[in-house]
Amino acid sequence: MTFASVSLVPCRRRVLSHCSVVFALGALSLASVGVAQPAPGPFTTAGGEWPSHTGDTRGTRYSPLDQISAANFGSLEVAWRFKTDQLGPRPEYKLEGTPLVVGGVLYTTAGTRRAVVALDAATGEMLWMHSENEGARGAASPRPLSGRGLAFWSDGKSARILYVTPGYRLIALDAKTGARIPSFGVNGEVDLKKEVDDPILPDLETGEIGYQGAPTVARDVVIIGAAFREGGAPKSYRNNKGDIRGFDVRTGKRLWTFHTIPRKGEFGYDTWLNGSAESAGNTGVWTQITADEELGLVYLPVESPTGDYYGGHRPGNNLFGESLVCIDLRTGKRKWHYQIVRHPIWDFDLAAAPILADITVNGALIKSVALPTKQGILYMFDRVTGKPVWPMEEREVEKGDVPGEWYAPTQPIPVKPLAYARNGVTLDDLIDFTPALKEVGIAAASKFKLGPIYTPPVLSQAEGPLATFTNGPTNGGSNWPGGSYDPETHIIYLSATNASPSALGLVTPAKGASDMDYVRGFAPGAGRAGFTVQGLPLLKPPYGTISAINLDNGEIVWQTPHGETPDAVRNHEALKGLTIPRTGQAGSVGTLVTKTLVIAGDPEVTTVAPRPRGAVLRAYDKMSGKEVGGVPLPAPQSGSPMTYAVNGRQYLVVAVSGGPYSGEYIAFRLPAPSTR
Repeated sequence: MTFASVSLVPCRRRVLSHCSVVFALGALSLASVGVAQPAPGPFTTAGGEWPSHTGDTRGTRYSPLDQISAANFGSLEVAWRFKTDQLGPRPEYKLEGTPLVVGGVLYTTAGTRRAVVALDAATGEMLWMHSENEGARGAASPRPLSGRGLAFWSDGKSARILYVTPGYRLIALDAKTGARIPSFGVNGEVDLKKEVDDPILPDLETGEIGYQGAPTVARDVVIIGAAFREGGAPKSYRNNKGDIRGFDVRTGKRLWTFHTIPRKGEFGYDTWLNGSAESAGNTGVWTQITADEELGLVYLPVESPTGDYYGGHRPGNNLFGESLVCIDLRTGKRKWHYQIVRHPIWDFDLAAAPILADITVNGALIKSVALPTKQGILYMFDRVTGKPVWPMEEREVEKGDVPGEWYAPTQPIPVKPLAYARNGVTLDDLIDFTPALKEVGIAAASKFKLGPIYTPPVLSQAEGPLATFTNGPTNGGSNWPGGSYDPETHIIYLSATNASPSALGLVTPAKGASDMDYVRGFAPGAGRAGFTVQGLPLLKPPYGTISAINLDNGEIVWQTPHGETPDAVRNHEALKGLTIPRTGQAGSVGTLVTKTLVIAGDPEVTTVAPRPRGAVLRAYDKMSGKEVGGVPLPAPQSGSPMTYAVNGRQYLVVAVSGGPYSGEYIAFRLPAPSTR
């Protein structure tokens, strides 16, 4: 491919430690494709576009398009493919983006440098590419690679693309050309490590803070979250704080900061005993943030404080850790909050985007917010007042015996809806294909402490228990892909992992590895502790599901296993001669809901005749849950699917990657109508 122009923006050594490059494709006129300039106001999918990461700022992942239906889904063909290997110094095997489409142009992130690309939405041809080389700062990022997306903004006269780099810089680009907007911040960027209330530790280059989510733009305000390294063994309980900030979309000026760990004198400070709020860190929002532009409210799903599994350095309930927080869009002031988990020690980060839903409960209209969780529990609140839609039950939970730990005596659990995924692990959850396998499974589980949700972590002992064995914290229930919501039927669709076992064991860290009293691990001499029985999952199926829940009454409408039975189960010697119902697959995938369908791709690769080894993009009737069609994918779905219409034809786009398959966006459409 030859480019008509290549502009290299030189490094400004006294201001920036990186370079940016913009490629503009001259062979295809941008004017011929066009970049729409929507009128100011909430962006929606009503016109066949996809202008926000979740379709709209409400988190719905809904489109009213209906050209692709149950009758023709299996006839979909590949419209175009966009391989991302060349958008960084090495291929990426974790492509998690969801593109945007506005005015016939598709915008997305891709590649190990998190490049931004603009493609012709009908052909996949590149229009421009913007990339930042952040050097050592980018290499030190706690959230590297391509990230999950970007944001679009327009005032009807001009249009901008906004995204956060791996090195934690907010960049504003011209939507037509990909060039930086000089009037935004300093030459098109805001350094998010500098626009903070506390200095970044230990320094700006290596300090642990970043963001892989898409910015949220609402009413000319850009809202940015914060994320940290994954893992159960932090180097220190003293870490950077995950404050949430709002910036002016035109100028880049910081408008407000919400302290997710309250400062002295602020509401919630007293929930951190012994002054622990001063040293505590994390407690950011690493997933998507949603907003009600009409009400001027923003909804923050907040993660755990440092560390995920031991909270002895931070006694107390620890607001706003693992809380849903509603703040004012203009000021950043708290309107209400609800702490989902008090004194978090299970890594139940609020991982999914809150979904705004206008529902009718017992004849009363409620502007609600629905929160899917790793626990496989859907929490529902009035999004204006914060009052739970259905009563919360204060459930007593076990008090652990880890030295120095502080334990909350109860945790809140809603009476409705019922849990849509496994949480906790008891003997009844173990493998039971045959009595012999169940016996072996019970023996394997005997090394662990079992129990219901909120069974606390334990000190790992070689003689047992090695750890608390549970489902959910790592990747269970609903994780970052979240759910989708149909505003016509008031039904929410949630994929969930039922077989994502986690071992919550604590050990004293190796000398010099961490200043925490305890970190996650197995006791020395414990040997290998696996979660399989003769190569089969220790937990029984279904391994993964899609659930439909009616938000008007809190009832599960249908639930179905999602994905084929894995090869390792279908072909296992011990199961020969048995009829194994479809198990579904473990793994996080996002759903898309349209006029008639729920669409989601497989999280695993399988081999099923007559199709080639690979995965499938599946469609379900949204009212019954019956699978109505599928098209092959070369690799598992790794980013949430989206849909749009260009020139009278509907397209589906999904990111695939994983294992030996590097990242690729694939667009599907129906065959062109016959001209005969």
